[in-house]
Amino acid sequence: MSVLRVAVFGPESTGKTSLAEKLAAHFGEPWAPEYVRRFWDEHDGRVTAEDLDAIARGQIAAEEDAAARARRVVFCDTELLTNVLWADLLFPGKCPAWVREQAGARARNYALYLLCKTDIAFAPDPQRYFADEAGRQMCMRLWREALVSRGLPRIEIGGDWHARETRAVAAVEALLSGG
Repeated sequence: MSVLRVAVFGPESTGKTSLAEKLAAHFGEPWAPEYVRRFWDEHDGRVTAEDLDAIARGQIAAEEDAAARARRVVFCDTELLTNVLWADLLFPGKCPAWVREQAGARARNYALYLLCKTDIAFAPDPQRYFADEAGRQMCMRLWREALVSRGLPRIEIGGDWHARETRAVAAVEALLSGG
């Protein structure tokens, strides 16, 4: 059996990192952190359009490293589609063509996308951009449409932290059992 990939996906400040960590611990499997956070920290909070190539390569490497350590399932705190969405929002027209192409191709390798909803409080962070409700809803529409337009398998994760974790665990258990 090949390793199943699960993307914890959605707009900023929706609990993706926490959920990816909790799922990895629950199932005893690895997770791949969102690479751009590390890149941001290593570059003193400066990210430019010229960095999009390096960020995408780092994201792919993080995902592949985690997948190589997995037995049944690997959890990815976002994935390359997210890189494309952010590139289009922050640097319109600057997303490298190979990143866009790979995002579409790699997305088909995910068994499930856990689409985290914006129905929890926004947690301020220097890396975040859309704290207002209109911005959060705009991002939610973009992230949902990225999955819907590609026909990717998804389940929406919302509610309080307990509800999110419970729904995500149940979705992954169903995936692992073939259901």
